[in-house]
Amino acid sequence: MNKPLSLIWPWVTQPPAFGFLFDIDGVLVRGSQVVPAAREAFRRLAGAGGGLRVPVVFLTNAGNCLRAAKARELSQALGLQVSPEQVILSHSPLRLFSQFHQKCMLVAGQGPVEENAHNLGFKHVVTIEALRKAYPLLDMVDQSRRPKELPPPTTGFPTIEGVILFGEPVRWETSLQLIIDVLLSNGSPGAELEEIPYPHLPVLACNMDLLWMAEAKMPRFGHGTFLLCLENIYKKVTGRELKYEALIGKPSTVTYRYAEYLINEQAKKQGWNSPIRRLYAIGDNPMSDVYGANLYNNYLKSAQRNQVQAGVKRSPQAASPQTEDRLAVESCKSILVCTGVYRHNAEVPSKPEERNTETVFHGHRDFGFDPSLVEASYIVQDVNEAVQLAFKKENWS
Repeated sequence: MNKPLSLIWPWVTQPPAFGFLFDIDGVLVRGSQVVPAAREAFRRLAGAGGGLRVPVVFLTNAGNCLRAAKARELSQALGLQVSPEQVILSHSPLRLFSQFHQKCMLVAGQGPVEENAHNLGFKHVVTIEALRKAYPLLDMVDQSRRPKELPPPTTGFPTIEGVILFGEPVRWETSLQLIIDVLLSNGSPGAELEEIPYPHLPVLACNMDLLWMAEAKMPRFGHGTFLLCLENIYKKVTGRELKYEALIGKPSTVTYRYAEYLINEQAKKQGWNSPIRRLYAIGDNPMSDVYGANLYNNYLKSAQRNQVQAGVKRSPQAASPQTEDRLAVESCKSILVCTGVYRHNAEVPSKPEERNTETVFHGHRDFGFDPSLVEASYIVQDVNEAVQLAFKKENWS
């Protein structure tokens, strides 16, 4: 039986009604370096027993690793235990796309792409490297890797039924060439090109970030830059638009719905029976973190209006548990920090009309640009100030 929070943590008189969604790169770390304010922030969030006083999800567009590995990195960086269930990588929501789990999928990216795919439920995967070895005549940009002799015909290689883009690869020219080959050949890249199929095979892409922040003074190319190359090459070759079956990771609403689900699961596990009403999404990138949080906030407001119009009332008697969960979260506020992609050279202006806003749209092609969605609810210097701001808004000690 769970003890009352007041017995475990004397300074807590009621369970939290809010939770945090933390971006990682540019907010908590810069490459391998911990942002100093991050440890201060998590000292505020930690309870007497070392656990967190508020539900937290780490919401990153990184995807070239395992959730468990990212949780270990965060545990070491922040000085407290982070579980894999608190981590959402860009590809984590793919476990919901069960209609593709039995298909033979080409996977592109870095790190343990096969293991990630299997952990998400995909049964049959082919890597770019396996495809290159099976069809050595396809990868011809690097002259040092061209076959010296004509290889024998490839036999027994499975027909590819879809493509998963986990993140930016190492050899962009190889991945760009082979993915285009698969799409143009309807999954049989060793065949002679005849009529170009359209619609093409399903493409599922994770992480749309054009740029991200590491130790360098300027932002680095992200997977969104790779997608931009792929889309433009496909259109130049075929005259048609590359279509995505799914685009996940921030700013996709699917990703934020999954984050909300994990926040609620944490609250239940801690015995916090009061519903989580408000989320605070802390990030450094206006085009993914802020855009995504604001887009989800609009989604929540729209869902609330629809439910009110349908006559759904917020009471256990009037709604099923599933409906009550859907009604629980009321808002998702975006907090922009200045330790990553977004930087302020001077003091942070207090008035919204004085804030510097992005004028160039760095978001993905398929997300229409709404200038209001890159305007953060709040702008602060770092993650510690962001946590303090949320505590103040919540009147939380």
